[in-house]
Amino acid sequence: MGKWRDGMQARITTNDARDKWLNQIREDILEPDLPIIDPHHHLWDARPEPMPRYLLEDVLDDTDTGHKITSTVFLQCASMYRNDGPEILKPVGETEFVNGIAATSASGNFGSTRIAAGIVGYADMLLGAAVEEALEEHVQVGGGRFKGVRFGTGVDDDSEVRKHIRRTVPKRLLAEPRFREAFAKLAPLGLSFDCWLYFTQLSDVVELARAFPETTIVVDHVGGVLGLGKYSNRRQEVFDAWKTGIKSIANETNVSIKLGGLTMKTVGFGFHERPKPPTSSELAETWRPYIETCIEFFGVERCMFESNFPVDREGCSYAVLWNAFKRITRSFSSSEKSSLYSATARRIYRL
Repeated sequence: MGKWRDGMQARITTNDARDKWLNQIREDILEPDLPIIDPHHHLWDARPEPMPRYLLEDVLDDTDTGHKITSTVFLQCASMYRNDGPEILKPVGETEFVNGIAATSASGNFGSTRIAAGIVGYADMLLGAAVEEALEEHVQVGGGRFKGVRFGTGVDDDSEVRKHIRRTVPKRLLAEPRFREAFAKLAPLGLSFDCWLYFTQLSDVVELARAFPETTIVVDHVGGVLGLGKYSNRRQEVFDAWKTGIKSIANETNVSIKLGGLTMKTVGFGFHERPKPPTSSELAETWRPYIETCIEFFGVERCMFESNFPVDREGCSYAVLWNAFKRITRSFSSSEKSSLYSATARRIYRL
């Protein structure tokens, strides 16, 4: 018991310290009646610091801060895998875990927001066609909520970037024959693919999208901007190369993009290192070129704002994050806002 009690105390202390830092900035909620579907957040427990715990009560602490969050989509994070059984099916434990949380939320006993109304899980896409067994099991245990797969493909030769990559993958994984065999199993099951990679790999997305025009691909975190290591003092050069990549993938009509993930350490803005967190005005000014570029090339019908919480919680609070997005879209029409904040996510994830 001592180990678990000590671990819980460490979790509480860590979360309290982050809350104290974030609470230095309090803002009135902008456009509080604008419906939002948050299409990207995680749920986990017993993670390494500084993000050790994020369960139903934790995500509700964020979603209940004033913005009108109607529902959310969970994205895989290697949480609660099965401890036994076939190796190929162990990641299905995450879908079982999250579906339980989703069912609890759907009871209505925890408010009107439907947490994890959609679930994007993990399957080993290097298993080739054999991955179909795992996909079918995810669908079976997902209770109608399992919508797709995410398989991290980020890779870079810079040592500072590699610190943030959890596993080794082939440099051009999206072109691997085994990956393509597995990818071919998604569309027949009605599943989409969330693509998490870096801006230097965006050309691989173009090839994949053309090879599988019937499969919906969602590029996470504005396409993986980098701003640390060898990229740290090359902001404009990186932006220009990233913009070229974004334009190329936007030409593929089966590709959509998530607008967010811009407080992550890999992006290099360093918000988490400041004595006080940024305001929504500061975030909007910093993020605007990236957000507006994506909207310009993809159109509002293929863009969706995301929180990426609790990862982006390292740099700002949930309330401030959505305020920043709303500042960027202040001059947009009501129909454009509807697409960006809810309609695109609802359509892409079949909610």
